[in-house]
Amino acid sequence: MKNPSAIPVLGFAAYSGTGKTSLLVKLLPLLNEKGIRVGVIKHAHHTFDIDHEGKDSFELRKAGAKQMLVGSDRRWALMVETDNNKNSLGDFILKLDHENLDLILVEGFKPESIPKIELTRPTLGNPLFYPEDKSVIAVATDAELPVKTTLPILDLNNPEQIAEFIISRFLNKQSVQTGT
Repeated sequence: MKNPSAIPVLGFAAYSGTGKTSLLVKLLPLLNEKGIRVGVIKHAHHTFDIDHEGKDSFELRKAGAKQMLVGSDRRWALMVETDNNKNSLGDFILKLDHENLDLILVEGFKPESIPKIELTRPTLGNPLFYPEDKSVIAVATDAELPVKTTLPILDLNNPEQIAEFIISRFLNKQSVQTGT
């Protein structure tokens, strides 16, 4: 995929249960402390709802609203119903407010050709995406890899190290504030 944005995009790819979300939950505060404004796109399978049956927004959407925006003074969410089943990562990237972002992190979307960090826990027995996936730029693991690689190896249990890798690799160091 060609990045449709001037904002750096970095994916995190792993099998379910490896800890993608857990790592991102630890990375986001570290990046925020550095003044980095991060957007996240998470892949969801099939249909999903962010509101619940019985809520007005849910009922209005189910009644036929093609776009349903729910807003308050502190946050808003837009649900859009599409008929085409062809939404792509590029489409989702373009939906973000680029003027207020420095970095876009992507969870999932394994087949996409974006730079990505592969997360692996060898004890789980899953095969690596690397070396077949040429988009993998680093591997974060909690044990020795079963294959040799020239890629950077990151400690999956050290989010500070992973944050520093992201900052040094994807962001202009002069534009990143020092943490307070």
